Amino acid sequence: MTPTFDAKYYTELLVRYQPKPIATEAENERAIALAQELEHRSPRTVEEDVFLELLLVLIEKFEAENYPIPTVNYSSMVQHLMEARDLEESDLIPILGSATVVSEILMNERQIKHDEARKLAEFFRVEMDLFLESE
Repeated sequence: MTPTFDAKYYTELLVRYQPKPIATEAENERAIALAQELEHRSPRTVEEDVFLELLLVLIEKFEAENYPIPTVNYSSMVQHLMEARDLEESDLIPILGSATVVSEILMNERQIKHDEARKLAEFFRVEMDLFLESE
């Protein structure tokens, strides 16, 4: 049996909490606290699920605008993976074919080609998308 949506109860939730675009850190903290409260409520009603989804959209929008996640380029990803394994540039020569190619990639002087990304992904046992520039 599918639960029905109670528009009156949802309206009561909207009136009680009055959601709006989040503009300050304090508003964001209140929204997060409310979202956590709703997430831990069991059982939640259909209306509370919809309201929680709205709240999460508002929180995500605020955080995306105020705390952007820096993009990591392919070169820094290769360097990070090398450091994690305590590798030297010369360790990548058998993978990428030449010291020049390794150096150019690590110095961010050229993009990693598809075939090179595949080889690096196999070598480091990661997804090859980590090494490809996003369009």
